[in-house]
Amino acid sequence: MARARIIRDVLASGRLHRYGPDRSQRAELHLPGRRGGSARSASLPVMILIHGGSWRKRYGKIVMRALAGDLVRRGWAVWNIEYRRVGNGGGWPATFADVAAAIDHLDGLDAQLDLSRVSMLGHSAGGHLALWAAGRANLPGGAPGAIDGEPRVRFQRVISQAGVCDLVGAYRELDSAVGALMGGTPEELPERYSVANPLSNVPLDVPVLLVHGVLDETVSVKRSRDYALAALAAGGQVELVEIDGQAGRHRAHIDPREPAWAVVTRWLEEPVAVA
Repeated sequence: MARARIIRDVLASGRLHRYGPDRSQRAELHLPGRRGGSARSASLPVMILIHGGSWRKRYGKIVMRALAGDLVRRGWAVWNIEYRRVGNGGGWPATFADVAAAIDHLDGLDAQLDLSRVSMLGHSAGGHLALWAAGRANLPGGAPGAIDGEPRVRFQRVISQAGVCDLVGAYRELDSAVGALMGGTPEELPERYSVANPLSNVPLDVPVLLVHGVLDETVSVKRSRDYALAALAAGGQVELVEIDGQAGRHRAHIDPREPAWAVVTRWLEEPVAVA
């Protein structure tokens, strides 16, 4: 039954919205009740999902649909976004500009969404983008995704699953992927990395949950450990949960049957912490 449900969720595309002219500038809105239909209840909390995949075009938003289905059954409206990736027009600055534009597009949707209760979750490279996007208000003017005036969408909390929380540190492990995203090395482009690196922009002004497998061979748990230490030292609200053994493997985070997802859903049931 669980496997059949996941298959149905992966095939459920939600209602497609475009936030730009490129075929990757689109997002799916999943709502409780009729998937992809109109909300039947006002005041729906919203979860933004950002997929990973080394910021490369071979991976897309479909990998997050199983989580979307589980969240919808829990009463969430889900905004599962796509963006230009390396190989189809993405990389710096397009990937960052797209993620920002997709988030801001929520503000104009004709749906009964409670934009005072918006959370954001990203997996792997999407974890990097989620942490980055949550700090857009602090970006310098002219940077991709920088906010001019009041934010159109505010966040209650942010979740990074096996996230690339530190681009500079990750460059030593994923040099080709990070270098392709940024267009060069940290030594060549220090200002660009400073803007794009979540570790350079702590603390966020919202609670952050980091979930990471101890034995993750794709993105080292050290990335989340370093981020948590830096954010806590700067006064941020951060919780790091490490998953032991095979339950913490990299792709287990996007399977709602796994313990790593149970950590997330328990955290979402807790009252939002106030700084």
